[in-house]
Amino acid sequence: MNKLSLPIALIALIASVGSFFYFQSSSELVYVDVNKLLEGYKRTKIVKTDFDEKAKTMKSNVDSLLSDWQKELKTYEKERSSLSKKELELKQELLSNKQQQINNYQQAVQKQLQEEDKKVTQTVINDINDFVKEYGKKNGYKVIFGATGSGTIMYGEETADLTDKVLEKLNAEFEGN
Repeated sequence: MNKLSLPIALIALIASVGSFFYFQSSSELVYVDVNKLLEGYKRTKIVKTDFDEKAKTMKSNVDSLLSDWQKELKTYEKERSSLSKKELELKQELLSNKQQQINNYQQAVQKQLQEEDKKVTQTVINDINDFVKEYGKKNGYKVIFGATGSGTIMYGEETADLTDKVLEKLNAEFEGN
């Protein structure tokens, strides 16, 4: 039995090493351009349009408040000479308080818009990541790299670029096709 086990062990070792190199050489290194996916994904455009509308509305509310405050300030400037000292102090305090409230509201709006932009962008990124993961599994890729233009992948042959294929399928899935 010892005479037979050594040749079988050698054959098994050779087969496992051979299969390792065979499978390594058959797996391609591929990548997708993440920025191109973000820009070309149809959901990104829809989400951005919705966000821009909301931002425009919120900014116009702030502009309206500022415009009203500026009108009050002009009225105060015109009436200033006819007001008593006590009325002047009261009017200045009211204008100052209103300006502070507008500034606080403007900062709150900016913070809310930043948080919402971050949230919707992350939602789109999660969609893309989930899709690429499933795409890789379905198509037998071991690894799909993400190129961002910031040094993760400095060069890749065009044949290794899956971006257009993934983008086409991603948009088709989003549209329900």
